[in-house]
Amino acid sequence: MANTAFQPRVFSGIQPSGGLTLGNYLGALKRFADMQNEGNFETIYCMVDLHAITVWQDPETLKRNTRELCAGFIASGVDPEKSILFNQSQVPEHAQLAWVFNTVARMGWLNRMTQFKDKAGKNRENASVGLFAYPSLMAADILIYHATHVPVGDDQKQHLELTRDIAAKFNHDYGVDFFPITEPVIEGAATRVMSLRDGSKKMSKSDPSDMSRINMTDDADTIATKLRKARTDPDALPSEVKGLEDRPEARNLINIYAAFADMTPEQVLAEVGGKQFSEFKPMLAELAVSKLSPISSEMSRLMQDQDEIDKILRRGAERAREITEPILAKTYDIVGMVR
Repeated sequence: MANTAFQPRVFSGIQPSGGLTLGNYLGALKRFADMQNEGNFETIYCMVDLHAITVWQDPETLKRNTRELCAGFIASGVDPEKSILFNQSQVPEHAQLAWVFNTVARMGWLNRMTQFKDKAGKNRENASVGLFAYPSLMAADILIYHATHVPVGDDQKQHLELTRDIAAKFNHDYGVDFFPITEPVIEGAATRVMSLRDGSKKMSKSDPSDMSRINMTDDADTIATKLRKARTDPDALPSEVKGLEDRPEARNLINIYAAFADMTPEQVLAEVGGKQFSEFKPMLAELAVSKLSPISSEMSRLMQDQDEIDKILRRGAERAREITEPILAKTYDIVGMVR
């Protein structure tokens, strides 16, 4: 089914699990702000706190992380007037549609989800039902808005495929063209930012070494130090992308520079090819600090006024429900719920 009948609408969410990193910014937040400002889509962004509790969370920490994530969205350029910005638990239609989708999704589909296998590990029988059914809720997050496009990282592509399968099966089972077959949006030079200590691993807040990542709360000196000390190899930078093969650390730093500069890796290498890392790293550090320092300062300022953050989230939830309530009502009508 083509999505031409649906209003172009972007939905994406981030778990409020604390410790925003450069990976969150370049892989998600910056792209969210860019999509908002392109004006081609209605943009809806969410702190997915219901997903966060699929593993146990300290309640006070979860509240703080949700507010800090909201501050991160706004500081990164997501305007709560231009985009709808809210936390998931304030919009009950997400969970209500997820139950309908639990009856549409098949056990075999969910059993194939590699992220559940990774997170549950060997103790699968002790994992929460919520962790197993997480992809049904993710599908509901997207489809309760009839979202046509979702910016996703590599690690979420499988879940988006499941969302498309659920939409197609619902439409087929009930003989309707009600849910769009959502398109993934995978773009940008640094959709997957790697560790500064090991270019083969994704940058992660759970890495024991703080030097492996740039935190969104790091000050200018810390950002510059981490980039100057980032692991590299002894060779000069190549002039073409092909020369980055088998050089994961070099590729990572070039991708980060490209993302900050709104350039392609090819354009960056055309400028810096032949330079040693001793010359390139200070260039990267200066660029990163110029982009990130204002964001960390603004996040800090916003966190001083948590009442204002809560007000923004409540207003965003009200706006979200203007979309979700009629879509859920129509879903219930299609399924045969007496209203």
